Amino acid sequence: MTIESAPGSSESLGPKRSVSYFSNRYVLGLTITAGIGGLLFGYDTGVISGALLYIKDDFEVVSQNSFLQETIVSMALVGAMIGAAGGGLINDAYGRKRATILADVVFTVGSLVMSAAPDPYVLIFGRFLVGLGIGVASVTAPVYIAEVSPSEIRGGLVGTNVLMITGGQFLSYLVNLAFTEVRGTWRWMLGVAALPAILQFLLMLLLPESPRWLYMKNEKAKAIEVLAKIYDPVRLEEEKDLLSVASVDHLEFESSVSYSDVFKSKEIRLAFFTGAGLQLFQQFTGINTVMYYSPTIVQMAGFSSNQLALLLSLIVAAMNAAGTIVGIYLIDRCGRRRLALTSLLGVIVSLFILSGAFLLQSSGASSGICSSFTTQGSCGGTNLGWFAVLGLVLYIAFFSPGMGPVPWAVNSEIYPEAYRGVCGGMSATVNWLSNLIVAQTFLSVVALVGTAGTFLILAGIAIVAFAFVIFFVPETKGLSFEQVERLWKDMAWGTGDSQQSLLSDEPNP
Repeated sequence: MTIESAPGSSESLGPKRSVSYFSNRYVLGLTITAGIGGLLFGYDTGVISGALLYIKDDFEVVSQNSFLQETIVSMALVGAMIGAAGGGLINDAYGRKRATILADVVFTVGSLVMSAAPDPYVLIFGRFLVGLGIGVASVTAPVYIAEVSPSEIRGGLVGTNVLMITGGQFLSYLVNLAFTEVRGTWRWMLGVAALPAILQFLLMLLLPESPRWLYMKNEKAKAIEVLAKIYDPVRLEEEKDLLSVASVDHLEFESSVSYSDVFKSKEIRLAFFTGAGLQLFQQFTGINTVMYYSPTIVQMAGFSSNQLALLLSLIVAAMNAAGTIVGIYLIDRCGRRRLALTSLLGVIVSLFILSGAFLLQSSGASSGICSSFTTQGSCGGTNLGWFAVLGLVLYIAFFSPGMGPVPWAVNSEIYPEAYRGVCGGMSATVNWLSNLIVAQTFLSVVALVGTAGTFLILAGIAIVAFAFVIFFVPETKGLSFEQVERLWKDMAWGTGDSQQSLLSDEPNP
């Protein structure tokens, strides 16, 4: 994948050049290493569904108590919310590298606690620790990757972290299958996650801190040393000039930025509203409903076989990862805004298909055309079950390239340096909170309004999300961090021609 510099971007200060996703192995290595945090995020999301089946076998109290089951699943999300909220401050105070190392330590301890848990309550504590580590990593990885990336391919490289998340979900399904016949099944499923965390810990000890964080902390020589491994000599001088400007702007924020400071500046409020809104809509358009409950949805569609449900769920997870690869290719070509809009349009259509499939099935069942839904029968000769699976597949095909990577990419690049950690942490907290709400309410909403009605509600939310992107999300493709900061000032105060001026202005000599 090769991207040319956008006119008027920081990269156009010199000759017009092309930058390839694979052209700098150093940057790619930094990206993949930081993305291991995303792998842990995705693995833990997927593994618990399989592990819970065997946890119930070992602990009778869990088998008899649905609240305990829900707590085991959701406690990681609670920990992630707290980790994400605190992770922003940790990032700004101690750096991206130390934050990643801390996340690895906490995640590893949590994994080992879970694997050795003598009772469900120790298991819940381990889930909380794992969640803390995931929460810190979910803030840190996108920011670190964005700050070491050339702006022409920044979206694709940040999208690599999302690929690691979806790859982790797929890996978790494979691990679940691999350990089904092994003694201590669920302990292996949960404990093996410590291995990639230990690997990332060791690799991060060898890798540098983010050059932008170093520069803002007055460690300019170290920052330039890192930048010299990323850029050629001409481009290096340009980046140093940009960092010098950003450093001057940063002087007024010598003390740490607090959460309340985010709401004191009009342009920062607007940026945070946009970033947090994208994170909220990513979850409320139903992605983790699909990922957490895809076996259940498949069975609701009339396929009673557990093996078939798990197989179709594995295919869904594989499609999610494959779609993310498409997103990595497109995000720096088509842009964040267009990709998000196309993605949401497809999501809306697929949710209507899902709703229609379940509506027809329930109508057929009530009129005696279909066999009873409680026995997961299929509708005689009409293949409505496969119609629902088609909707599920289309949903993943459209969601994964766009609304999967775009919110994380946008949030990694829309905040000024002084606010990047805090705002990124707050926005990730919105994501985790929305994730928790959707995961905890999906089955209850289905019981209240039916499966068709639930997907219709999600379609309505997706329509609102489409409008949100149109009115509030600017295009940041190819822009430097400094140009994005200027973009928000223009939008907040109505100065200049906003984004268009950034793309057309000639740089100052």
